[in-house]
Amino acid sequence: MYKGSCQCGSVQFSLHGSVTDIIHCHCSLCRKASGSAYVTNGFINAQDLDLVDHEKSLTFYESSEGKRKYFCKKCGVPIYSSNAQSPDRYRLRLGSLDSDILERPMSHNFVTSKANWENLDAELPRYDEHEPGRK
Repeated sequence: MYKGSCQCGSVQFSLHGSVTDIIHCHCSLCRKASGSAYVTNGFINAQDLDLVDHEKSLTFYESSEGKRKYFCKKCGVPIYSSNAQSPDRYRLRLGSLDSDILERPMSHNFVTSKANWENLDAELPRYDEHEPGRK
C-alpha cells in the first residue's frame, strides 16, 4: 500500500495496488500544469484509490471533454487525472506520493516538445541539500 497527500495535507490518499506504465511526460500541457520541465505519471486502478478529503479541497479542471485533472484547491498540488474513455483507471502524479514506490519509469515521452533548457543526459552536480553558497 502507498500513501500520498497534497502539500497542505487537506487531501490524503491510500493506494491499494500497483502503479503501472510510469512515464516522464515532456509535453507542453504537462509542463504548464507542473510548472517544471516534465511531470512523472503512472496509471492506477481507480478502485484502488481511497481519498480522504474532509475539507472538500479536491477539485478539478476539465482540460478537454471527459478529461479531468484533480488537484487541491488550497495548495494547488495535482493528485491525479481521469479520462471518461477509461473510467476504471487514473493517471497518478507520482510527486504526490509520500511512500517510496517499487515500480520505475519506463520512458521519457514527448521529448520533441521538451523545454529547450532541459538536457536529458546532463551530468549536473548532485547535492544532498541546497547547492553550495545558497542562503
